Amino acid sequence: MFKDLEVWWVTGAQLLYGGDAVVAVDGHSKEMVEGLNASGIIPIKVVYKGTANSSKEVEEVMKAANNDAKCIGIITWMHTFSPAKMWIKGLQALQKPLLHFHTQYNAEIPWDKIDMDFMNLNQSAHGDIEFGHICTRMRVPRKVVCGYWKEEEVQKKIAIWARVAAGVADAKNVRCLMFGMNMNNVAVTDGDRVEFEQRLGYHVDYYPVSSLMEYFKKVTDKEADELVEEYKKLYTIKIDESGEEVYWEKVKNAAKAEIALRRVLKDEGATAFTTNFDDLGDADIDDPNFVGFDQIPGLASQRLMAEGIGFGAEGDW
Repeated sequence: MFKDLEVWWVTGAQLLYGGDAVVAVDGHSKEMVEGLNASGIIPIKVVYKGTANSSKEVEEVMKAANNDAKCIGIITWMHTFSPAKMWIKGLQALQKPLLHFHTQYNAEIPWDKIDMDFMNLNQSAHGDIEFGHICTRMRVPRKVVCGYWKEEEVQKKIAIWARVAAGVADAKNVRCLMFGMNMNNVAVTDGDRVEFEQRLGYHVDYYPVSSLMEYFKKVTDKEADELVEEYKKLYTIKIDESGEEVYWEKVKNAAKAEIALRRVLKDEGATAFTTNFDDLGDADIDDPNFVGFDQIPGLASQRLMAEGIGFGAEGDW
């Protein structure tokens, strides 16, 4: 599901501590990213995008993340002290989910051999406070995960964020078709589609039920019968009081609805839809020339959801 997606890891540092520190920061960062990927816990590949040592480098990597469709979010970690003013422009530019990882490369402090070189290099406590301050001052939405990077519980928290980030990315590409409008007189399912797209990314379009019915009419009996046979293999079916002939006709129509809906969604490039029982086709289902759903397409909705298609009842996009 997530094989084509990436989370970018950006380490914060500065050049004040010399070339040896830069090399060490880079090596530690690569090791940590490799460790997270090897854990098997994080469902999305973490890609190390280097160490940012200046405002320009931060801004460049954030803009690159925005423009890369594979990148769904950024993980930041401060290895040394990373002056936070150099993050301002980059954070202003970033348009994707952010996780601030507050961790240390080392599990323990080597008290027997600690020196100034070690303290200069390993300033995550200092650097992450600075980074947290600027994010809070700028009111940057982010997830903060604290803990040692090798611990399973910490990795699970990153994994949860990664899944949410994938959902955010997916939302930017959702097109939802409304077959009919909202259920009449219901307030909670009504809303502002423009605001919705601005906030969450979903694009919602009305799609005429009459056009859906054109797809429905083109479904052949053979296609419907084949799908009914699939139903028989998958489900326990109990004939209701309407009788066998009427019952199987209803099931066949449900199969036609599923086929029609699937074809419309594919042709329109949509990944979600809503229906409304106020509008299922012609008004009079007892008319021998009736064209439309003779039932709410509930079975079709359930089966399409099982394939990853979004669904909202009564026009509740």
